[in-house]
Order: sequence, then C-alpha cells, then structure tokens
Amino acid sequence: MSAVAAGRGVWAKSFSVVLRSRLSLVGVVLVLGLVAVAVFAPLLAAYDPILIDLPKRDQAPDWSHPLGTDTFGRDILSRILWGTRLSLVLGLGSVAIGSAGGVLLGLISGYTSGWFDAALMRVVDVFIAFRLLLLAIMVMAILGPGLANTVIAIGISLFAEFARLTRGEVLGTKEREFVEAARATGAGALRITMLHILPNIVGPLVVIGTLRLGEAILAEAALSFLGLGAGPPAPSWGLMVYEGLTVLRPAPWVSVTPGVAIMLTVLGFNLLGDGLRDALDPRLRGART
Repeated sequence: MSAVAAGRGVWAKSFSVVLRSRLSLVGVVLVLGLVAVAVFAPLLAAYDPILIDLPKRDQAPDWSHPLGTDTFGRDILSRILWGTRLSLVLGLGSVAIGSAGGVLLGLISGYTSGWFDAALMRVVDVFIAFRLLLLAIMVMAILGPGLANTVIAIGISLFAEFARLTRGEVLGTKEREFVEAARATGAGALRITMLHILPNIVGPLVVIGTLRLGEAILAEAALSFLGLGAGPPAPSWGLMVYEGLTVLRPAPWVSVTPGVAIMLTVLGFNLLGDGLRDALDPRLRGART
C-alpha cells in the first residue's frame, strides 16, 4: 500500500471515530452550520447589515425582525449572519498566519537543533508567557486598530504554540527509520522535512489549528469589544455586544444574541478539535462517547 493510500485510510478511520462520538458530532454539526451560514449569508440575510433605520431602533423580536433590532435600527439577525462570515475569515486568516510562521520555524528548529533551536525556543518561551489576548492587545497597540491588523496581531500571538508543537513532533520523527532511510539515499534536508517529516506530523497540527481557531474568533470579538478590532459599522460580534451595553436592561437581545453566537462558535470548534485529537491519538480512541 502506498503512503498516500495509507494516509487516506488513517484519515478515513479518524473521521469515523469523530462521527461516533456524540460530543464531537455536535461540534461537526455546529462548524458545518457556521460554514454554511458564512457562505450563504447574502441569501439568508433579509436586510442590509449596516443600513441604519432609526425609527426601528431597539425593536423587540417579532416576525419582521426575529432577533430584534439594535440601537441604530439594524436587523440583528442579518448582522449576525454576516458576522459569521467576518469571524470565520478573520479566524482562518489568523490561524493561517500563526501556523505558517510557527510550522516553518518549528521544522527548521527541530531538524537542525543547535544554537538556532536554543535561541528560537527562548523567544517562543517569551511569547507563551503572555496570554493570547494580552499579547494581541500589545501587538494592536503597535499596529493600530483595523481588520487587517487584527488578523496579523492574533496570528503573531498564535505562532509560538505552533512552533513549539512542530519542533517537538520533528524531534520525535526525524530519528525514525523511514527518515534515516531517506537520509541514507542522499535526500537533502529540504526534501526530508517537506516530504517525509511534515506529512507525518500533520495530525497534531490540524488538531491544534482547529482548537485555536475558536480562540482566534473569541480574541477577535474581544478586540472589537475593546475598540481595537473591527470598527463601526462592521457586523463584528464583539462590536455588537459592546453596542448593546448601553441598552442592556431595556433591550437585552442586542448584546445577548451575538454573545450566544460567539459561545456556540467557540464551543463547536472546541468539540471538533477534541474529537480530532481523540481520533488521531490511538491512546485516546474510545475514551470519549
């Protein structure tokens, strides 16, 4: 059996394990639902998410506005639907930046070892010493507010974890027989790392990427809540929560509904990430139901 076929078999078996877990299945359903909403937001939203209609401000939920309206008369359901696309795009962009930089440095560090490995790990230790949100706020203070800077700030905050995980996996993989065989045939360091080591450590990277995607979305919402992320009138869930604070008593739906959307999104990615971790780690298979 070829390596590609074997890899497909492992992923197929892992996917079946995920589907057999009730909690993981809930995560799969939530994530697929979020992706569907993000893709079809223009068709699902009945109103323009940024159109102001002051005569309808703070309107309670009814048939025309199932989740009510905010302090500017904008339909909350439409803003949440469009906010799903915004959150997923920003979350995926942040994880992509963090994983790209972290995996690259982790591969180099783990394979070469020596002084570069020691120096990089000390830098990684400094980054890991800070909480994700705190580090993102520090980066945003340097870059300034804005959607693009939010993605960069969260991505920088995530890179250290990807670098440490990749380095650890490389250290355990580079001494295995198939790597030694490739080295004996004269394969260079680039070929060995990209064709022999990286494909064999993808599983843990996918798991940590799924888990951190939920954290990235939560961090984006927090930054927008603090005024450092998406600015008005962007349909950011964190910004929606902040805008509803002034009318929390008379119109709680303005803040509560985007808060629920954030909670379900983070829950979905955490459950999916836990399921993937259990499926890809033979020691944990069957431990969750």
